[in-house]
Amino acid sequence: MNGHIVILGTAFPYRGGGISTFNERLAKAFMDEGYEVTIYNFTLQYPSFLFPGKSQYAEKDATPPDLNILRKVNSINPFNWLRIGKELRKLKPDIIVARFWIPLMGPALGTILRRAKKNRHTSAIAITDNVIPHEKRPGDIPFTKYFLRSCDAFVTMSEKVMQDLKKFEPAKPAVNVEHPLYDNFGPAITKIEARHNLGLNPDDNIILFFGFIRKYKGLDLLLNAMQINKDRPYKLLIAGEFYDDENIYLRQIEELNIREKIILRTQFIPDHLVKEYFCAADVVIQPYRQATQSGVT
Repeated sequence: MNGHIVILGTAFPYRGGGISTFNERLAKAFMDEGYEVTIYNFTLQYPSFLFPGKSQYAEKDATPPDLNILRKVNSINPFNWLRIGKELRKLKPDIIVARFWIPLMGPALGTILRRAKKNRHTSAIAITDNVIPHEKRPGDIPFTKYFLRSCDAFVTMSEKVMQDLKKFEPAKPAVNVEHPLYDNFGPAITKIEARHNLGLNPDDNIILFFGFIRKYKGLDLLLNAMQINKDRPYKLLIAGEFYDDENIYLRQIEELNIREKIILRTQFIPDHLVKEYFCAADVVIQPYRQATQSGVT
């Protein structure tokens, strides 16, 4: 073994859709390089009143094979943070890779890392999906600072996040890399087959908007564009769960009189269906108001 790496972040049974899928695939990549890998997952990731979707949990029946996933971390219980930090201090992994995507996680992850590093052996590296969040909330800045100060080095996946990071931690080591390509959705299939599987017209010209629907992703802008170009021979396939009030978008569709141009598949898209949507589309559009990196791209 080359050493022991702990990934501190979400994984199964929490749903994929980005971070969970990424962490599981990252664990497999480390294992392929000869590392022992343990994922310290959440027992509670978000309180239900803070979660905008319908369910936090995957529909899979079993843990991904060959991954050591331990449900340990409660994101809102300080006593849990102290206990897990002490546990990791004794475990003495060589590296803890902490996933940071929202300031709300700063107190939990920052406390755990501080406690774990008291063994003077473990290093903490953060993969920072976002440093400044898309949607601002009270406490964002102090929570973010608290987490970042607990880390030894950083990985970002966009220049924007690197710039944001340097505002807080200008001196610590940091590297920017391209968001890796997901290779766990299976081989591509033909457009005809994908459309048949999804019940889509094989003759339509289809634009795909894919992923969780949140304000910063600009779906409303795309709907306006569809109305401006309503005489063009294409349809918009919206595939992904609403993380905003769905009635805002449904009302916009009706007011713009473009219902016949829109195909709604507004539920969570599980991993085994992801390739169907991308293979069925003629083009993917991401009309984001602002963005860091995107697993869709």
